[in-house]
Amino acid sequence: MNVRVFFAAPPRMWPAWRGPLERALAAAGVEAVLSAEAPDPAAVDYIVFAPGGVIEDFRPYTSARAVLNLWAGVEAIVGNETLTQPLCRMVDPGLTEGMVDYVAAHVLRHHVGLDAHILGQDGVWRHAAVPPLARDRHVAVLGLGALGRAAAEALRGLGFAVEGWARSARDLDGIVTHAGADGLAALLPRAEIVVLLLPHTSETENLLDARRLALLPRGAVIVNPGRGALIDDAALLDALDRGHIGHATLDVFRTEPLPPAHPFWAHPGVTVTPHIASETRPETSAPVIAENIRRGEAGEPFLHLVDRARGY
Repeated sequence: MNVRVFFAAPPRMWPAWRGPLERALAAAGVEAVLSAEAPDPAAVDYIVFAPGGVIEDFRPYTSARAVLNLWAGVEAIVGNETLTQPLCRMVDPGLTEGMVDYVAAHVLRHHVGLDAHILGQDGVWRHAAVPPLARDRHVAVLGLGALGRAAAEALRGLGFAVEGWARSARDLDGIVTHAGADGLAALLPRAEIVVLLLPHTSETENLLDARRLALLPRGAVIVNPGRGALIDDAALLDALDRGHIGHATLDVFRTEPLPPAHPFWAHPGVTVTPHIASETRPETSAPVIAENIRRGEAGEPFLHLVDRARGY
């Protein structure tokens, strides 16, 4: 009997995802009926989900073996009290590669001081602005999940003096790691560039508040492709205005799209990018969805299962 898979993401996504999902399911050896049409809820075996789709109440889906999220972040769904099925987040090679590209590009941009030359085409010969070698530039990566780990390893490969931080202990070859509040307090004073790749939970809300921003060395740079709520916006603007923070490159925000009147847009110390650091690409992520469905049918553990208590 065919497995019944309901594509419950926003309808505009269906044309781009249908083909890759059908091919991935076939490659995984899963005989499936894949549909974006509202089915009999009790007949659905797996739900492919993205926020803004057609499901808010999961209770009618009594036969669903899992809800498979298309995005890496699950904060929009993990607190849904009607969701009792196993929930899996997205971790796929394309998303990881895209994030590494973004992080490496912006860390190198700030390390080399490219803005002074790209924006300063004014006839001034700025020969004195020579950056240190990467090995002498201290970079902190906050968050050591799949994305943070890949970014930290890539930056270490470029020669940077990389240290990592997570809420619980992690072990990375060749990278010093820290954990907990004390570890963060010890790390921040030497972090010239900070990369935020944490999930948004109650524990990470405003992680970089006024007190922790003050721990950073004067002129430090922040790169945030993680979640907007990781930083206290008002505290960041104040630190930028005082020159304590040299620049902030922000790809994620509390409200998206970022409202036109938000002060980040006009601030000379802020670069706004429109949540483009990385994207879930159908061709690279469809096999992850198919593999989890294959696992569910074979009675094997799901990949990337969300811990509801931790929120990711």
